[in-house]
Amino acid sequence: MTDTMALRHAIEKSGLKYGRIAAEMGISSYTLQKKIDNVVEFKASEIAKLSSLLSLGDTERSSIFFAQ
Repeated sequence: MTDTMALRHAIEKSGLKYGRIAAEMGISSYTLQKKIDNVVEFKASEIAKLSSLLSLGDTERSSIFFAQ
């Protein structure tokens, strides 16, 4: 399960807009929002792309995308 608050904070810290992130990931803004809100799970390839876009380290990526 994704830690929604931590992911939102990482996005805010990056300075990127949701629309730009979604476009870079090849998904719609609506789909990105559903994934952030845990309605739909992120695919492994999407986690890798988003981690790269947000410059997340291994620990931060794990704590955001694999939260308990």
